[in-house]
Amino acid sequence: MRPDDLRFAKFADALAGSGFLGDLETGAGAREVAATDNSIYHLLPLAVAYPRSGEDINRIVREAARAGVPICARGGNTGTNGQSLSRGLIVDFARHMNRIISVESDETGARVRVEPGVVLDQLNAALSERGLFFPPMVSTASRATIGGMVGTDASGKGSRRYGKTSDYVEAVELVLSNGEDWTAEPMTAARAEELGATVDMVGNIHREVLRVVREQADEIARVFPEMNRGLTGYNLQKVYEEPLDRFFLGSLLAGSEGTLAVTKAVTLRAIPKPRAKALAVVRYSGFETGLRDVARLLDADPVAIEIIDDKVIGVAQSDVVWNGIETVLGDDPDALTKAISFVEFAGSAGEVENGLALLAGLAQAAPSEQIDIKIVRDLETIAGLWRLREKSVGLLARIGGGGQGIPFVEDTAVPPERLPEFVARFRGTLDRYGLKYGMFGHADVGCLHVRPFIDMKDPAQAALIRPLSDEIAALTKAHGGLLWGEHGRGFRGEYSPFFFGPTLYAELQNIKRAFDPAGLLNPGKLASPPGGDAIDRIDAIPFRGTLDARIDEALKQEFDRAIACNGNGACFSWDTHDAMCPSYKATRDRAQSPKGRAALLRTWARLASAAARTGSTSSDLAAIESATAASLATCLSCKACTTSCPVNVDIPTMKSRFYERYYARRPRPRRHGLVKRLELLLAVGRRVPALVNFAAGSKPVRDVIRAFGGFVDLPRFAPAAGPLVPPVVDIRYLRSLGADEAARTVVLIEDSFTASFDGAVLAAAAAVLGHVGFRVLRLPPKPNGKALHLLGMRRGFADIARRRVAELEGLAATGVNLVGLDAATSLMFEQEYREFTGTSVRLSGLEDIILRGLDHFLPAAPPPFPGGFRLLSHCTEAALRPTAAGKWKQAFAQCGLALEPQRTGCCGMAGMFGHEAENEAISERLFDLSWRPALAKEDAVAVATGFSCRCQSARLTGKRPAHPIEIIRDRLCPTRI
Repeated sequence: MRPDDLRFAKFADALAGSGFLGDLETGAGAREVAATDNSIYHLLPLAVAYPRSGEDINRIVREAARAGVPICARGGNTGTNGQSLSRGLIVDFARHMNRIISVESDETGARVRVEPGVVLDQLNAALSERGLFFPPMVSTASRATIGGMVGTDASGKGSRRYGKTSDYVEAVELVLSNGEDWTAEPMTAARAEELGATVDMVGNIHREVLRVVREQADEIARVFPEMNRGLTGYNLQKVYEEPLDRFFLGSLLAGSEGTLAVTKAVTLRAIPKPRAKALAVVRYSGFETGLRDVARLLDADPVAIEIIDDKVIGVAQSDVVWNGIETVLGDDPDALTKAISFVEFAGSAGEVENGLALLAGLAQAAPSEQIDIKIVRDLETIAGLWRLREKSVGLLARIGGGGQGIPFVEDTAVPPERLPEFVARFRGTLDRYGLKYGMFGHADVGCLHVRPFIDMKDPAQAALIRPLSDEIAALTKAHGGLLWGEHGRGFRGEYSPFFFGPTLYAELQNIKRAFDPAGLLNPGKLASPPGGDAIDRIDAIPFRGTLDARIDEALKQEFDRAIACNGNGACFSWDTHDAMCPSYKATRDRAQSPKGRAALLRTWARLASAAARTGSTSSDLAAIESATAASLATCLSCKACTTSCPVNVDIPTMKSRFYERYYARRPRPRRHGLVKRLELLLAVGRRVPALVNFAAGSKPVRDVIRAFGGFVDLPRFAPAAGPLVPPVVDIRYLRSLGADEAARTVVLIEDSFTASFDGAVLAAAAAVLGHVGFRVLRLPPKPNGKALHLLGMRRGFADIARRRVAELEGLAATGVNLVGLDAATSLMFEQEYREFTGTSVRLSGLEDIILRGLDHFLPAAPPPFPGGFRLLSHCTEAALRPTAAGKWKQAFAQCGLALEPQRTGCCGMAGMFGHEAENEAISERLFDLSWRPALAKEDAVAVATGFSCRCQSARLTGKRPAHPIEIIRDRLCPTRI
């Protein structure tokens, strides 16, 4: 056993006996998931610990110190420089230590005490109820934790006015490297001297830090740049503010990336939210012009000026984020937009109007390369535009051709007035290397994010990391700036002596020794104790791409979206009303997220490739294969990752491909055989629904279903029946129709689940469509194979796909309208079937065809109907048809009905997932996160578009929400109910 393994075994035994209440994960899968972040690196830790309390942190640090195990604190896992990667123990706070402990308001705002795993959006959602917010606005706000933001002294949009995280830190509750507690709070120099007189770790720390800031005051003033994005990490400039007689270790700890102590809780200052906002969107025909124009725009004193280039704009047009903002950004096809600046004004209504007036007064000085400027006041559109900017990091990873926009020189910062000159030389350097690149960032403070497109699987391209980093570091220093302006240093800590100089760097080492004499806190980063191990070099840590290069070509193609995952962590979103990712939201287990699954699939593919080459398997492969299968088992295949993920990491498709290979060498569970035949069994049930329901309700049958298939329950059969069921389509009849007749004919494409269990939707759709002038026919349900695809039975699914696509292509050729009743299955004709047929057939949603009919039949809305409705969309529909909810709202309005779409996450059903015994708990937990509260609201009547959502609601609340078509039916043609 290696020394590291021996030390860790000793640590694990001691931790288990110490009263530790958290989770300690040592399995191969958990370690692989923790081996990557949003950087180019892959570093396998010994284990991952998830503390549940501050006392758990004390236990971890104390036992690690005794055993000599390095530890590394982790927050949102979005670091771009490997800040929270480690060969030792990862301590992850996001799973359990995510509580807002207290909020104490006063006349200027509030003091907020939080655990380090609290997410920024989570905090601001709670503060918003009091009219407050925490200002540092990072683009990763949906998953960035407060602990991580303190660790990197994060800033983001608006930092010119609002500053950085450290500007709002009032106290930091710490565990020192010996396991003892200490709270860092502002104090006088006299108090710091008093503490420094004691002979213990607290005394050593205060004595050493106070000495450094006093003795090196002139050197600190000389070295630290006077700009918004200062010299992050060990911020000696702010530790002691002599005019205020204010000594605060919190200023030193902010930006120290967990190398000095471990955080238990943080007290922050929150301030009043701006009451009004407006956004000026300025388009340019040249990126350099946009940068030069920043100086003019600053005269209007906006809160922020952010810029994106044409690479980001181009990729964004194929992303779901483009919906709702296209009219602002893309309605001038003759103009070649090379850059867009977002200029935000916020404050009181008067302050916003004054800012816009100042901006208007600067119009005559606008450069000729300015294409146009648009003022946006609608808050929803403003939010959509900022979402585009926030997704820029991920979008640049979607560029094809093998290369991706990768971070390693991506947050340079220089004085804003020198930014155009600096960028010109930066671009010249990249052009000299023959690299493409994307640029975006905080133009108002001179911080630019630059991501060169490099294929890290190619050793020749990976070798560019060293010379490019060296050149850009020298370039930024020459322009009075920094290599790291926002995202911390991580493994770029090797450039610390270059920027700090030998004198101050030696003092940083002394400070590190005072805090962490054994060098066990995030070793290899920022600084090492004098005489300790050298800090890591940027090209001495394993690159993720080097490992990916070992994957066989066939597996590279099949699992290319897993390899493309850059770890941006959008799937770790805190927002329970966000569709992505259900299983992560329910478990807080990073392995059960698209990023985690991508990491496992990538590792499995590499190990499987090695096994294929050598002809022998390994225990590592078996362990990773098992972990991958377990992770994919909780994927609900909602497909939100295919659109909400900036890189389009399509887990459901790769899950299907993995299962095909996985079960080629092992027997399938008995349930798979039942599910394979499910659609045929449903056809039988539709013929005798009463008999099947009676039998299924008996305990012996329920016991058999649970024992054989592992199902908790099954929905009751309720197929459509009676005179309201439209006639079956006849292709010969359709071919006889003229063009006008065909345009007024609708064929409802039934799916097996809606037809079997929710036939009322078919009847309502037929009634409404007939009422608004359509001839309505139906195509009875036939196997669509969705379950086969989910389980990796791809050969059988391919046969079904070819038959169904051919059938619907024949119907579509007649010019009639093909309409699906449930998005989750009708979208298969555009999505899953395309992979096997090379073509696709689009089924219109009910909302599309009804809007068309209402436009023709109801030129004026009926009188308003008292009361309102709330629309809860199917998560797959929300992901792949983001405009559907708005169209239902329009349709309701034309019927005199008020409908408001409500954001919800996944309901937890997802086909058969919620009925499976092993998923019962997670399914109900998901329902409780957003659906149960939404259904419980009494201000409006809830309606739901998804069959599985209505089924889940009925199961868990005893009440089935109506489909919106049923509400319209009741409004327009009640006599036909």
